[in-house]
Amino acid sequence: MDTIVIGGGQSGLAAARALLDAGLTPVLLEATDQVTGSWPHYYDSLTLFSPARYSSLPAMPFPGDPDRYPHRDEVVDYLARYARDLGRLGADIRTGARVVAVEGGERGEEGYVVRLADATTLSAPSVIAASGSFANPNLPALEGRADFTGDILHAAGYTSATPYAGRRIVVVGAGNSAVQIAYELAETSAVTLATREPIRFVDQRPLGKDLHFWFSVTGFDRLPARLVSTPPGVPVLDEGRYRRALRQGRLKRRPMFTRFDGDHVVWADGSREHVDVVLLATGYRPHLHYLDGLGALDDSGYPRHTQGLSTTHPGLGFLGLEWQRTPSSNTLRGVGRDARHLARKLKAHLETQHSRAGA
Repeated sequence: MDTIVIGGGQSGLAAARALLDAGLTPVLLEATDQVTGSWPHYYDSLTLFSPARYSSLPAMPFPGDPDRYPHRDEVVDYLARYARDLGRLGADIRTGARVVAVEGGERGEEGYVVRLADATTLSAPSVIAASGSFANPNLPALEGRADFTGDILHAAGYTSATPYAGRRIVVVGAGNSAVQIAYELAETSAVTLATREPIRFVDQRPLGKDLHFWFSVTGFDRLPARLVSTPPGVPVLDEGRYRRALRQGRLKRRPMFTRFDGDHVVWADGSREHVDVVLLATGYRPHLHYLDGLGALDDSGYPRHTQGLSTTHPGLGFLGLEWQRTPSSNTLRGVGRDARHLARKLKAHLETQHSRAGA
């Protein structure tokens, strides 16, 4: 094997395809029993924010009406088909292969040893960490949280509004998932969005075309991340229904509360309010625990890298990080470009190693 790919979601699959296309031999390791990443675990009503025509991995267009917004389960089916196609092309895909540690690589010559939970070890001259972030939800420190008598959960644990009907709920977050989940919960519950910044809505279909059409024709999706400056707050794509819900009072928004107090939250103006459930739609951090002993991560657990290549360990790459190279790096539509870039760089690294060995 030339490269061990850790993670069988969209990033790992894109990596395996790019490595095959570059003439390399990848082994893809997936901890669970299916090669579809975190998609089966997202909430039931999730739909993509990009139309099908802009939601494909390399060499396999998303099926069906290209202008529709695919449902979560359609993405799961798509990724499963993609994995089967990779298998037919010769990719070695192993499920139930949970990586617990990666060792070696300090000088980029001896390669890497990958240790699995079942005590199996694999070795290769290069490794791509493509394990995503869903398994590592960001849980902000909130004063009084330990004594809160209501329920607290992260969006990673949310599946549907049914268990929360009739309850008083605060959703923390200002991104697409926060707004979409809050809107859904508001069908049967009293819901407030708690955000540190005002929600920044962006029209989903300017001039009658989906925003991703404009990203494509203008080249925005391919711009180097360092050249893109964005205002504070995560943009929330909206055809109008979310803003309408806020205007009509069906959904409320308040500045972030300052602390918990028993079964209450204390808002920024000092007022207290009883709350049954707090749902944290506060994002995720890279799930790279298996690199803890390698020295390739900073103190916050983020990889030290430049455009996906480790700056500390030759032959180590990362894929699927937010803003890794472009604004679309961690999306279905954009991860393939990063995968091809990484495959080219790792192939050059391996060729250099072979040349040195031959000399």
